[in-house]
Amino acid sequence: MDSVRDAITAAYGTATVQLYLADYGLTVLQPVDPADRPAKTLSLHNTPEGRAFGSQEPREQQVRHRDAVDHHLPVTVRGERLGILTVRLPADVSTQDTVEELTQVAELLGHEILVAERDTDLYRRARRASRLTLAAEMQWQLLPARACTAREYAIGAQLEPAYAIHGDNFDWASDADELTLAVTNGMGEGIQASLLTNLAVNALRNARRAGIGLVDQASLADQALYAQHGGASYVSTLLLRFELDTGRVEVVDAGSPQLWRMRDRSVERVDLEAQLPLGMFEESHYVAQTFQVLPGDRLLFVSDGVYDAVSPQGELYGERALARAIGATGLLPAAMVPRAVLRELAAYRDAESTDDALVLCLDWFGRQGDGRTGRAAETDKEKDTATDTGAGTPTDTGTGTRAGQDTAADG
Repeated sequence: MDSVRDAITAAYGTATVQLYLADYGLTVLQPVDPADRPAKTLSLHNTPEGRAFGSQEPREQQVRHRDAVDHHLPVTVRGERLGILTVRLPADVSTQDTVEELTQVAELLGHEILVAERDTDLYRRARRASRLTLAAEMQWQLLPARACTAREYAIGAQLEPAYAIHGDNFDWASDADELTLAVTNGMGEGIQASLLTNLAVNALRNARRAGIGLVDQASLADQALYAQHGGASYVSTLLLRFELDTGRVEVVDAGSPQLWRMRDRSVERVDLEAQLPLGMFEESHYVAQTFQVLPGDRLLFVSDGVYDAVSPQGELYGERALARAIGATGLLPAAMVPRAVLRELAAYRDAESTDDALVLCLDWFGRQGDGRTGRAAETDKEKDTATDTGAGTPTDTGTGTRAGQDTAADG
């Protein structure tokens, strides 16, 4: 950051250059500064920087009593929203050309942060609003990212409680022809659950990288878990492979994570043939099912910490409440949906609940035309509306709007 600050100051005569990174819980923007220039933590809900983060568009803010303008620029890499770069420019330098140049600087900075994280803890430290448990540290290190955008799809995912997760996890990988996605839910709590999930995810990765099919990936991971735990511990898993050309999906349902689909404002659960969790029995036999995704489809993956959550009165969150939350976030981009659904869940469930929860959202665009069909085109037109107002419109399922209203603060 010192190098970036010096270069921008020399080129534009800036007064201040500040980098903020979103914390693990996606609630605040944490400053990345030298110790001698501390900055305040900013809310993601009701600050200009938070609005720039939500809309993913540069935003300007006139500095009171000074002839200067603050420019808040998203720092994003392939759909993963890292934070905001704030640059204070003299008013006479604050031109459209300058903003475009600085926007490119912010994008390049995001790539450099991901490279730098191999060698420093600076940026990971800046992401924490409080200390992570050891189990949560292990789980966050295991993740590919919290979001990813490609021509054919956009993914967003979030784990809660962000600073104390233990068993839930997700993973994805793509190449020119396919996207492989895994949602896992390891049994138990704390370090044991995290170790179990680490073994499962790495067994699946090892099998996937060997180039074998989806069913064999599940079988090899099943054998690895059983060999280690003898059936005493196991991992519930949804494993999917998307053909990018056709939208054909191959899936192995090995446990409790649920799959939901929103198509043309209608929300429904996708029924799959439930099979044994990975590692429960020796040499379990798995069979893949297939279904089709269409441009404009939104898929939601949720762990049992979501749909089995209970209120303080002991009432189950259930499928109707989940369908309402999914419908109410219909205007939000994929990267913002998991946090909005989890906020709705947090307002409902017992505050003493210790179960972790996972939500992963996948928007499917397909390869028709220029790849900007269906929900991709909607997102381009509506992202400012979604993030400025947070208004989730009622859907054919009779959805309410509380999740959408809650998300207004996020945007």
